[in-house]
Amino acid sequence: MDAMSEQSGVRCVLMRGGTSKGLYFRKQDIPPPGAGRDRLLCRLMGSPDVLQIDGLGGSRPITSKVAIVTPSSRDDADVDYTFAQVGIDGGVGYFGNCGNISAGVGPFAIDEGMVEVPNDGTVEVRIWNTNTEKLLLAVVHVSNGRAAVTGDCSIPGVPGTGAEIVMNWVHTIGAKTGTLLPTGRAVDTWMMESGRTVHGTLCDAGNPVLWVAAADFGLTGSELADRIDGDAELIRELAELRGKAAAAVGFCADWRRAGAEAPGLPMLGLVARPAGYTTLAVAEVAEEDMDLRVRLIFRPPGDGRPRTAPCLAFPRPPTRKHRRHRLDERRRRISDPRLCRPRPLPGHTSRHPPHRAPLGCHGGPGHRTPSRRPRRGQLRGARHDPHRPPAHGRHRLHAAGLTEPVAGDADGCRSGPSAPPVVGGGVKDRMPRAER
Repeated sequence: MDAMSEQSGVRCVLMRGGTSKGLYFRKQDIPPPGAGRDRLLCRLMGSPDVLQIDGLGGSRPITSKVAIVTPSSRDDADVDYTFAQVGIDGGVGYFGNCGNISAGVGPFAIDEGMVEVPNDGTVEVRIWNTNTEKLLLAVVHVSNGRAAVTGDCSIPGVPGTGAEIVMNWVHTIGAKTGTLLPTGRAVDTWMMESGRTVHGTLCDAGNPVLWVAAADFGLTGSELADRIDGDAELIRELAELRGKAAAAVGFCADWRRAGAEAPGLPMLGLVARPAGYTTLAVAEVAEEDMDLRVRLIFRPPGDGRPRTAPCLAFPRPPTRKHRRHRLDERRRRISDPRLCRPRPLPGHTSRHPPHRAPLGCHGGPGHRTPSRRPRRGQLRGARHDPHRPPAHGRHRLHAAGLTEPVAGDADGCRSGPSAPPVVGGGVKDRMPRAER
């Protein structure tokens, strides 16, 4: 670092994983855990600021996420991965994991030389998530010794297609509580302060989530985020229910303290029967294109209220012991009103139609998703001085070997004259291996 410079460089990759987007770092390139690291992450994302205008965050929780990756010393893992949620209003949370960002860890580890891979084919990357102390498995396609980008896999919420990544979550059951059903029951009855009761299932697969019927809160299940987030009474009631679930599994002593003592977990999911709806992009989705409608409510660090986001968490398929609760032979198609219209392959000829969330990949819960690595380079930001306000407009991403914006930038430019069409897989810079 130039002692005379007002800025310092931080090596990182800006990448989409599933329906989220975040910054991916090598552990050795950022400060150790603590206040210094958190200040840096907030500064790079542009928090605290509702627009995150002076950073790389996108003003939404799903675009304000971080992955920190390093080679693992464990015999059963290739890399260690820490997830961080950077609050729009400030603060950094490490309370759980993000399935979407997890999908990008395998490609990142491959391209950073942390995993030995064949020149072409597929490779299974074993990922130890430090937040939950659980093992994730990612099957990643490889092309010319790098993580593949282009492919025919598509998911709701992401335009176009990209290379398929198969995530296996079988080892994440009981990630935070030690068991799939923390209360020991498939369905619990929760008594609200108003005197009414709500039935729900508290399930810990990847992250603990309390699943309840949207209709129990006067919702159809097709509401967009603004409708839910803008209803103060609804948010108060949902926060009460989530707090009681947190207290039931020991995350806090009193449900009223859940916002301070357990701000992130458990999450709360609203489930509804299939029905046609209009997406955030004003596209129509037909009832026959789904099996369930799902909304996930969580509270990022630094936020004073829960947020609604398009995410998915699910348990492994029921065993014979639970036949009466068993899913039918169809894969369950989970739909979210905030997402783009699902685009199945013609005639559903693929093994797993791309708009579905298949259960049972590799014998356990899993999902398929493409990732996109827009660019790699250095972030340059004003040096942090806790005694003065942060300087504005100081972040620049210098991508090695790129002289033009990457495909998909706001101005529509591409990364060169031969850049492919902008699709879900997108394009990524090809940094020479010597520069890794």
